[in-house]
Amino acid sequence: MSATDTQYAIIAGSGFRDFGGDAAGTLVDTAFGSPSGPIRELRYADRTVFLLPRHGDDLSIPPHAINYRANMKALEQLDVDVVIAINTVGAIETRGHPGEIAVPDQLIDYTSGREHSIYDGKGDIDHIDFTNPFANHVRNGLLRAAQSADVHVHDGGVYAVTQGPRLETAAEVDRLERDGAAYIGMTAMPEAALARELGMDYACLSLIVNYAAGRGEKPIHDDLEAGTMTAKMQAMKILRVYFGATEACRNPVGRYWDSS
Repeated sequence: MSATDTQYAIIAGSGFRDFGGDAAGTLVDTAFGSPSGPIRELRYADRTVFLLPRHGDDLSIPPHAINYRANMKALEQLDVDVVIAINTVGAIETRGHPGEIAVPDQLIDYTSGREHSIYDGKGDIDHIDFTNPFANHVRNGLLRAAQSADVHVHDGGVYAVTQGPRLETAAEVDRLERDGAAYIGMTAMPEAALARELGMDYACLSLIVNYAAGRGEKPIHDDLEAGTMTAKMQAMKILRVYFGATEACRNPVGRYWDSS
């Protein structure tokens, strides 16, 4: 499949309430129920990109209550090939700061009670290979786009997916750091696994909006508003370049780690 034939979708998280404008969008019904909200169309030059609001149009659906299966199935029914998931994360490592962007390369799932699979015992089961949860060509495209857009980005790192909606204790963050996590968020699972089961390539464009518990000098919520706004603007720059140069985005790129 050529890059021009690829159908892309963005799953937008917190901080992107007005990303889709005033378009009514399309309601898609699935075997797993209704997705979080209407799916809208964004235009990047001559390309149409679908937009799904993960938490609903009014941000009323908490991470643990999202119908992830319906969300991902709705995108699959629209013949989506590649999903870029925008999510907000807290930084555990000192090299990550609020307002910056990360493109994780691994995850650890700490969630519970979520519907994690499309396989529910009513048919054949595919035990997907989940060694690398994020599609390399999508990650590489985002990294190349960030470089072209002159946006500082953290390449790689482990995304720890927690249950939410509460934030973590300082002791929990210490444990996650011992496990090797660099970032903490609440939505990459089961999204990533469901995308793999449904045959869609998936990667995260993670907005660092706060320091994790016990890592900052101020209360966590003091960082959130400013960190979210700054990181959102950076993400928008990356997406504009990504969708304006999709051929280049499929070429492999080298890793470029931040040393700060």
